[in-house]
Amino acid sequence: MKKSFCLTMLLVILHGISIAQNNTYSKETLIEGADSLRYRLLLPENFDPAMKYPVLFFLHGSGERGNDNEAQLIHGGNLFQSKEVRSGFPAIVVFPQCPKNDFWANVKFGTGADRFMFQQGGDPGKAMKQLLNLVDHFRSLKYTDRDQFYIGGLSMGGMGTLEVLRRKPKVFAAAFSICGGDNVANVKKYRKVPLWFFHGGKDTAVPPERSQVVVAELQKYKSPVKLTMYPDAGHNSWDAAFAEPELLPWLFSHKK
Repeated sequence: MKKSFCLTMLLVILHGISIAQNNTYSKETLIEGADSLRYRLLLPENFDPAMKYPVLFFLHGSGERGNDNEAQLIHGGNLFQSKEVRSGFPAIVVFPQCPKNDFWANVKFGTGADRFMFQQGGDPGKAMKQLLNLVDHFRSLKYTDRDQFYIGGLSMGGMGTLEVLRRKPKVFAAAFSICGGDNVANVKKYRKVPLWFFHGGKDTAVPPERSQVVVAELQKYKSPVKLTMYPDAGHNSWDAAFAEPELLPWLFSHKK
């Protein structure tokens, strides 16, 4: 990381009262100039800064946007702080929160079948730019394992996951996208990253075709990609995805 970035970036740790069901996550904020990105941080049990740990970023959906630094934990927060997951997969878990008026992915909005118009290339939005800076920050820490960086998300966060991958394809060892999507023209950039897609067959908010076309494009490159469809699930396919017993073993089995 460039020294100039290190000098301009300030991390302010806000040790407020965590919401009851997620009281193991600390409240933190990345501040760079006039911009800030709130996030929640979960360290492994018995954290030792002399060791190196995997890092997992989880991106929430559009309904959890805001500035309370709490809503992003609604889906997935309990999973990663469960005793079984923390003991089986000791990792640093990061839940950033996208501001209310922003969006993780570079998307234009229409209606009907063209509700999500994923863009090819383009500059990152403000929230995405800050997220990329946050990734860089964690890669600069002595106690993070650069060979074990992971990312996943749901809905808007699933879309954001794919955008992060195309902007930093050499950073992440594996990723998962739940009810997300992307412009297939971007797929080539992250074709080498192991990816697991999940989608509900009855999803009317983000149609399952949004994941299917990306998977089909990745398969043309013989990419390490998986797709799990839940025929009777709607938009909340993350409930079924979080219950997949092989999700985390699969994710953490990959290294750069």
